[in-house]
Amino acid sequence: MTITFIGHGYVGLVTASVFADLGNTVWVIGHTKEKIENLKKGIIPIYEPGLEEIVKRNVRAKRLLFTLEYDKAISSSSIVFIAVGTPSRENGEADLSSVFEVSEKIAQHSTGYTVVATKSTVPVGTNKKIKEIIEEKKNPKAEVDVASVPEFLREGQAISDTLNPDRIVIGTESKKSEKLLLELHKPIDGNMVLTNIETAEMIKYAANAFLATKISFANAIAHLSEVTGADGLKVLEGIGYDKRIGASFLSPGAGYGGSCLPKDIKALLNISQKNGYDFGLLRQVHKVNEEAIKRISKKAKKVLPDLFGKTITVLGLSFKPNTDDMRDAPSIPIIASLKREGAKIKIYDPVAITNAKKIIKDIVFCKDPYEACKDSDLLIIVTEWNEFKQLDLNKIKKIMRNPAIIDGRNIYDAQKAKELGFNYVGVGR
Repeated sequence: MTITFIGHGYVGLVTASVFADLGNTVWVIGHTKEKIENLKKGIIPIYEPGLEEIVKRNVRAKRLLFTLEYDKAISSSSIVFIAVGTPSRENGEADLSSVFEVSEKIAQHSTGYTVVATKSTVPVGTNKKIKEIIEEKKNPKAEVDVASVPEFLREGQAISDTLNPDRIVIGTESKKSEKLLLELHKPIDGNMVLTNIETAEMIKYAANAFLATKISFANAIAHLSEVTGADGLKVLEGIGYDKRIGASFLSPGAGYGGSCLPKDIKALLNISQKNGYDFGLLRQVHKVNEEAIKRISKKAKKVLPDLFGKTITVLGLSFKPNTDDMRDAPSIPIIASLKREGAKIKIYDPVAITNAKKIIKDIVFCKDPYEACKDSDLLIIVTEWNEFKQLDLNKIKKIMRNPAIIDGRNIYDAQKAKELGFNYVGVGR
């Protein structure tokens, strides 16, 4: 089957590459000449384990094709996926301008029968608007069905999630489009959820909102445990064994970030407000997350009451390990807060340094964790990279000016760290 993806971010590039690897001819349409030319050479603009190899393999096989032009890609494709960004506006509403812009371009180049399937996370009712735009702009001889096929990829595990999904949600307006999408997904083993478009649109938001709720609940319990003398990690372990609850996403820490959870929480709150529903639970989820992030710098002030002139090491910048994504990363507000107190910041991340340099200024970027820790008064772990779990803490203690750790992801054994002579502070402990 010949298909097209519009957008080559995490969702578009990963999903397009996997479908090409499954034997389809896949066009990827972008809007930046430099990125498209790099992709043709197998140079990818994002960090995702295993992705570069898949891209190069399918470019060589001529199954994965990159272009700036719509005409040949759209006209030859049975299915066109919209996978462009939907960032938050200031009021939390999803910015759908790119979605509607590419919808017009799809309409102008559609011939024959085409399914236009939205991968981008969009509010309920968006695909109806896409349909209206396409019907107004398309050639009268062209036939177009719209569909919602939301993605559920985790950065750092996106290839595995595409090939082995928990579920595949397909929201359609016709049996014809449903049949075509089922045929495309046939090689992928996952629970099929076949529904109408509005339900598919809502499933994506509901899933991310629930995951965010679990994280915020874990952080709330962790804080309550700290002030009452309970062991928050044991509390969460104890409830995580309950099959009705489950242990995933019950890890307290420096809060959630990334391109999905913060954005989708704000968008769902906006959707709720527009429809006259006060989603108070979700407002509190967002508030608890903000407090969890702020609490890391508050812990720093407890360890070092006067931060002015102190050197603080921050290990981990990306919002999670195995990605270079800095979007809404907790490290950004944490570092900003420390800088406002007059601290000098040294930072290290295995892959996110390049992206971080575009966002965070007036700090020292280091080439490895040990350089970052040298002569430091405090070490803060923000992202739980495996590399950090294997650090020689004896060596770290010797090169730090003041052996103190705020473990924002609880990656170290608290007792062992204290026995080594560290002033150790975790989350929920």
